Amino acid sequence: MKIAIGEVWHETNTFSSVETTVELFKQLAWERGETILSNHRGVRDYLGGMINRAEALGIEVVPTFAAIAEPAGKITRETYEMIKSELAAGIQAAGAVDAFCLSLHGAGVVDGIDDMEGDLLQYVRSLIGYELPLIVTLDLHGNLTEKMAAEVNVMLGVHLYPHTDCYERGMEAVDIAEQMVKDGLQTAIHLIKLPLMIPTSTTNLSPAKDINAICWEWEKHPDVIDCAFFHGFPYTDHPYVSVSVVVVTKGNQLLAKGVADDVANQIWAKREEFTPQVLSPTVGITQALAADGLPIVINETSDNPGGGSSGDGTYLLRTMLEANLQNACFAFIYDPEVAQIAHEAGVGTTITVKLGGKVDKLHGEPIALTATVKSLTDGSFITSSSMWKGLHVNLGKSVRLQAGGLDIIVCSVRAQVFDEQIYLLHGIDVNTYKIVALKSSQHFRAAFELISKQIITVDSPGLTTLQFSFFDYKRLSRPIYPLDEVTFQAETL
Repeated sequence: MKIAIGEVWHETNTFSSVETTVELFKQLAWERGETILSNHRGVRDYLGGMINRAEALGIEVVPTFAAIAEPAGKITRETYEMIKSELAAGIQAAGAVDAFCLSLHGAGVVDGIDDMEGDLLQYVRSLIGYELPLIVTLDLHGNLTEKMAAEVNVMLGVHLYPHTDCYERGMEAVDIAEQMVKDGLQTAIHLIKLPLMIPTSTTNLSPAKDINAICWEWEKHPDVIDCAFFHGFPYTDHPYVSVSVVVVTKGNQLLAKGVADDVANQIWAKREEFTPQVLSPTVGITQALAADGLPIVINETSDNPGGGSSGDGTYLLRTMLEANLQNACFAFIYDPEVAQIAHEAGVGTTITVKLGGKVDKLHGEPIALTATVKSLTDGSFITSSSMWKGLHVNLGKSVRLQAGGLDIIVCSVRAQVFDEQIYLLHGIDVNTYKIVALKSSQHFRAAFELISKQIITVDSPGLTTLQFSFFDYKRLSRPIYPLDEVTFQAETL
């Protein structure tokens, strides 16, 4: 048996002014052929799961093309056409295969195309036909469409946020492909969309945890292959934005609909529980100082590069500096200009710079800062978090600055913090600091819940704020909760 694998992954924040170009994809991944195997074998991501499971089953794996970019604004049309061309070349080079396993995100937007994944899947079908099994893995933040569901045999969503089950979904895709090819497994898919948007919600806690439990209970049914709760991606403005449920069964369309409707109704019943408590940076710092033990982690959810924000927001950092904190650290702020100045100045020097606040006017003004250069690095390390463990990361020229009792890490590539590796790279042991601040919404929890005494989420203006009133939505399908009063009731079995 032989399967082809590939990946096109982007979470598009349409409110971002930063266009997603080929250059942004190449900062993370623009991989062809055997490079895909060498870069993902043994890594706990979607492709790593596909590769390792196939090889364990004795299935030949043929890599096609893989492209990943950090979330940002719309993908340029030129970039998308290049992605399609590269994927087509990879598919052609693969020759005859028995199935195709494709890793997509689900919230990609191209200039002029709201539903990138639906368009791309239709294009893939024009190349491989409709007889070949096509199994797709998706991020739970996908804004799913009927077009996507119509073009595939199976849609598998990650269940966990942080996404620590990407690897397992990749493995599952291969297992299903084998069953379809060797055992003649037939599938049915049902997608239901709710008139609902929710903010970033960790599945470690209720109510998202409770919905997953309902999905997993349904998966015990002998004819249910997968039942997935998709949170959707609210930082996008187009008609497909919403929470949804996807159920895949062993060919039973009525069962798929019945299960999806049941889960959708239970999500709707808990809709108010998804409204988060919002703390300002000032209140968050006050609570952190009053908390017992260390480290106390403060995550700046409103400037999460993993959701398309600038990564150079200054609201939390400015508040930390004004509080004259001792034994505190911050990672990291995106500012290649300051990183370059520090590298030119050298370790031990004192520099005066304007830090952050340069990408746009939404995330705070630049900070006038005088600080000592404590360490310089190339920004390269290997992820140790259970999410994407083993992945090589390169954040470019990076620096640890020290201002009073606060250590500040500055990097040249925009990204969120997943684990403690960026701190360790700069000589910081987070276990010895009272306050550890970082930019991320939820993914950091995979590593930091294990070592922190408490996690405090702070919010402020930014492209990943928890407060939807910040955004000037114009193209959503209305009414939609919580922006509007709306009623919803799905049919049940």
